[in-house]
Amino acid sequence: MVRNVLGMLSSAVKRDRETDESVSAVCFVCASSLTDSGPFAHYRVCPTCRFHYSITARERIAILADPGAFRETNRAVTSVDPLSFSSRVPYKHRVFRDQRRTGLTEAVVTGSGAIGGNPVVLIVLDFGFMGGSMGCVVGEKVALAFEYAAKRDRPVVGVVTSGGARIQEGILSLMQMAKTTIAAGKLSAKGLPFITVLSNPATGQAYASFANLADVILAEPGAIVGFAPIRSIRERGTDPVPEGAQTAESHLSHGLLDGIVDRERLRERLSALLDLLGPQYTLAARRKRETLEPAAAPSAWDTVQLARHAGRPTARDYFDRILTNFVELRGDRLDSDDPSMVIGLGRLGGQTVVIIGQQRGGSGGDADGWTRPEGLRKAQRALRIALKFDLPVITLLDTRGIYTSLEAEQRGLGNTVAETMAQMAAVETPSLAVIIGEGGSEGALPLAVANRVLMMENAVYTVIAPEDAASLIYQDKTRAGDVAESLRLTAQDCKEMRIVDSVVQEPTGGAHVNPVEASNQLHAALLRELADLQSKSKRRLVEQRYKKFRKMGEYSSHFRASVDREVDYLQRLVATGVRRIARHGQRSPDSEPLSEAAPPTQDDR
Repeated sequence: MVRNVLGMLSSAVKRDRETDESVSAVCFVCASSLTDSGPFAHYRVCPTCRFHYSITARERIAILADPGAFRETNRAVTSVDPLSFSSRVPYKHRVFRDQRRTGLTEAVVTGSGAIGGNPVVLIVLDFGFMGGSMGCVVGEKVALAFEYAAKRDRPVVGVVTSGGARIQEGILSLMQMAKTTIAAGKLSAKGLPFITVLSNPATGQAYASFANLADVILAEPGAIVGFAPIRSIRERGTDPVPEGAQTAESHLSHGLLDGIVDRERLRERLSALLDLLGPQYTLAARRKRETLEPAAAPSAWDTVQLARHAGRPTARDYFDRILTNFVELRGDRLDSDDPSMVIGLGRLGGQTVVIIGQQRGGSGGDADGWTRPEGLRKAQRALRIALKFDLPVITLLDTRGIYTSLEAEQRGLGNTVAETMAQMAAVETPSLAVIIGEGGSEGALPLAVANRVLMMENAVYTVIAPEDAASLIYQDKTRAGDVAESLRLTAQDCKEMRIVDSVVQEPTGGAHVNPVEASNQLHAALLRELADLQSKSKRRLVEQRYKKFRKMGEYSSHFRASVDREVDYLQRLVATGVRRIARHGQRSPDSEPLSEAAPPTQDDR
């Protein structure tokens, strides 16, 4: 009986689709012809203006899932009238009407399949069925899909097109938010990926529950996105609502989405993400090779100029050269997307890594190279992904320092610096930090609390910019060159003080002379260090990181050597004086000075 009813519903929706296609000859946005258009026929996307038309849940699955791979689950579960809701049109009649029109039994289709060969569980809402609202059956099917995925160790991809609550089911509809949220937590607890795609519209209860718990949130261009509809915001607000305020583009600019992806490229993007977040390989170290020391180093001030060179490779330049399948993630999921902090996933030697880079200058970067609270919150998102999926963390640092302003303070500047350091220190995966340009004080330090800290040969790492130090000491910024030497900010200085673990060689003249060679050197160094770190347990990684920074500035071997030289000098000085007194008696005030012991150097002091 159920099979016969479902067949009748499918035939009805097929006739409706054929009727729609016969009248959809012109785009109602740009008036372009849609006849014989491949993008419109396959994806319902206008080839001229790229407007994304609504599609059904089954069409969505056909676009995303590998051919023949999808198997629907819980198809026969249908809604009842739990409250005997009273309205002009009985609730049961409305449900049956939408079932007949759409060919669906409810507003969601769930099942197992594959995307790009990656096994996956799909949860696809359909706005055509009662606005994609989340009633008891929708909530139940979503929860069952999450539980099935957790049991089978499969990732989940959810496509949300929803318009609000199923008011005909009253408070029971509201409870589905809690049900689906708890079910999504089961998946997260097992360390399995969850990706959400927001289509037009994506609002209401589904948006404010399981959809926003995804590890990665994507949206289609122009989609209406947000908890409340524009009408409600206009009615309750006093200020005019800006045009495009509740769109995917607006949410991306406010750091609430990871990306906007055209429907034609969505399957490719999902496949790449599932591949990166899927089962991982680990690198193994065969032999450890020390980096070579530079033959001759430029002066400290010259090194500062090389570190700031306009043509020096940026973090994104290195990403593009040393990683494969790099997928950028966007936003701090609070209120902003700082383009000067680039985060994402990529492959390094076949191993998926979480990458965080300070993008100074270049495309999309901050020309001044400041670190801001929203950038650090964005980095914290990346660290949470690394922890959940047990992925190594690589940070590339290039910043002038922390951006200090009243607005930054009000946006939690101090908190974000401290929280980022704490998360870097506690992450239970291998971590590598590389200072690729200017490692400016508190702007660089939060992302440099790593198991291994590397430094490009002509990079600098300092507590204060030389110009600022010269201004404080001499009240003259032009004497920055004099101060630079005393700050001990070069790679070799930092290695001697054990601030960094190794120095990565650059081409003669600097990384900007041959960015490809510089990238190759960095790539090789990262592979060696990562292979070595991956042989260590989680506990040992955290403990090693703790000991490393616990010893910074204490009576370490570097300082012990300096003090030993000072003590040796004083002992020899005293011994010389005792011998002279023994030979000549009490020295007179005008006797010759003691000079047999060589004094320590300025560096010793």
